[in-house]
Amino acid sequence: MQKQIKLGLRSDTLTTRLAKGLRKSAKSTTESYIVYGETEAIFKACASQADYTIPEDQRMSILTGKGPPKTADGADLGHAIAKSWWYDTIGLEPTFASWSQVTYLHMYIITLRLRNLETADACRNYQRYLTEHFSHAAEDKMVLLHNMSARSIRNKYLKDLFLQWRGIITAYDEGIIKGDAVLGGAIWRNLFRGDENVDWEKVAQVVAFLRRAVQTFGNQPIHNIVMNSEGPKGLWAQTHS
Repeated sequence: MQKQIKLGLRSDTLTTRLAKGLRKSAKSTTESYIVYGETEAIFKACASQADYTIPEDQRMSILTGKGPPKTADGADLGHAIAKSWWYDTIGLEPTFASWSQVTYLHMYIITLRLRNLETADACRNYQRYLTEHFSHAAEDKMVLLHNMSARSIRNKYLKDLFLQWRGIITAYDEGIIKGDAVLGGAIWRNLFRGDENVDWEKVAQVVAFLRRAVQTFGNQPIHNIVMNSEGPKGLWAQTHS
């Protein structure tokens, strides 16, 4: 009898441990879904700030050797999807490079906010999913807007973009710490691609935007960033004024 009781207790202990493990796993999975959904919304707001498209007839003409018009350095020139401070005021051209750099700038501002999350693990999870969303969106544009069908070429570009992102974090961090001159230099090298004929007043406007945005988003709960970033009265729009 005692032996059976002991076996029963062992069985209960095993069941209890299994239940605890399942609860922990379920909690982790649920949290991952929540973070994934929140970062998707945050990323879409970042990516929409300088979004662009290329008309279908121009995209299809790439196959015949014509394609969309080109910038001075040979990049495909698109059209802004909506009114954009980055195109209308700052004067960037609606290209993949402009979209990626503007998106990175907004992601960097979000990254600064994420560093203040309760735990380092939470920060890493948000950053990881944010980067994944960018990679998916960038690859979609390569395929849909630029007819880049070869996966090997896309992977090379995506690897280069990831390295750019790492470099941008380092450069903007240094600028935030050392002052506007260093920050302006980082913005000039990345957003304006080191253009020697740049209008430095535009660079100064972006520096001021970045400073305002860091302050604005640094005081916002993540839920508020998720829900209120987009639109003419959203958090991003407020930082342009």
